[in-house]
Amino acid sequence: MASQPVTWSSVTKAARGIVTTAQHTLTVFGLSAVAMIALLYNRPDLAKRVSDFLSPQQTVQVAAAPVQAQAAKGAEAVEIANSDDKQGVRATRQQKYVTEWLSRRYRVAGDAANMLVATAYSTAHEIKLDPLLILAVMAIESGLNPFAESPMGAQGLMQVMSKVHSDKFDEVGGKQAALNPVANIRVGAQILKDYVTRTGSVEGGLKTYVGAAAFEDDSGYGNKVLAEYRRLKQVASGKNVPIFTPSTPAPQLAQKSAPAPSKVDNAAIEAARGASQSGDTVAGL
Repeated sequence: MASQPVTWSSVTKAARGIVTTAQHTLTVFGLSAVAMIALLYNRPDLAKRVSDFLSPQQTVQVAAAPVQAQAAKGAEAVEIANSDDKQGVRATRQQKYVTEWLSRRYRVAGDAANMLVATAYSTAHEIKLDPLLILAVMAIESGLNPFAESPMGAQGLMQVMSKVHSDKFDEVGGKQAALNPVANIRVGAQILKDYVTRTGSVEGGLKTYVGAAAFEDDSGYGNKVLAEYRRLKQVASGKNVPIFTPSTPAPQLAQKSAPAPSKVDNAAIEAARGASQSGDTVAGL
C-alpha cells in the first residue's frame, strides 16, 4: 500500500485532534476533582481516611502524643504511689518503735500498747495533730491506764472530765464511754487540739488542758509532757532511748565548814582509837 504524502493540512488536523483530546481529558479530571472535593466535604470520615492514607507519618505522631501523655501520667501515678508506700512504711516503722518503747516503759501488754498507739495515730491524722503529742499526754496523765480516775472525776487515758465535755462524748456513745480507750483518746485529742488552736501554742494548750489557764504556771505539767514528747520523737526516729528516766538530783545546800574539834574531842578520839586497837568497841563511833 503506497504511503500518502504528508501535507500541512494533515498535520494541522492531527494537532487539532490532540488538543481536543487533551481538553476533554482535563475537563474530565476537573469534573472528577470537583466531585471528589464535594464528596470529601460532605463525608468528613472519608476525608479523614484519605488524609491518613496520604500522610501516615503525621497520623502516627498525632496518635503517639496521647500515648506519651498517658505514659507520663502513669509514671507520675507510680511515683506518687511509691511515695505513699514509703511514707506508709516509715509510719509503720515509727509506730513499731513507739509501741515497743511505751510497752516496756509503762509495763503495758504489747497488743494493748499497739491498739493505743494505732488509735492515737489515726486520730491525729484526722484532726491534724502530732500523734506523739497525744501519746505524751496519755503517758503523763494516766501512765497508759485506760481505767484511771482522778479525785476530781477526770477519767481514762487522757483524764477527760466527762461531765464538763459531755457534748463531745455524745458522738462516741455518751459519758459512759469515757473509759472506752478509743473514745477517750478521740475526745481527749480533740479537746487538746481545740486548746492548742485557741491559745496559739502547744504550751498554752497544755496549760489549758490541765486546768491552769487562769494561773501563772501549771506546776510543771507542760514541761513533763514536752519532755516525754521529745523522748517519743527520739524513739520514733529509731534512737535507743532508756525506758527509765534518770531522776534529777535535788539541789544541795553548800555545807558549812565544820568547827575544829576541841581538845576534849581530840582526847576522846585518841582514846577510842586506842580501845579499838586493843580489841574493845566503842558504841556510836
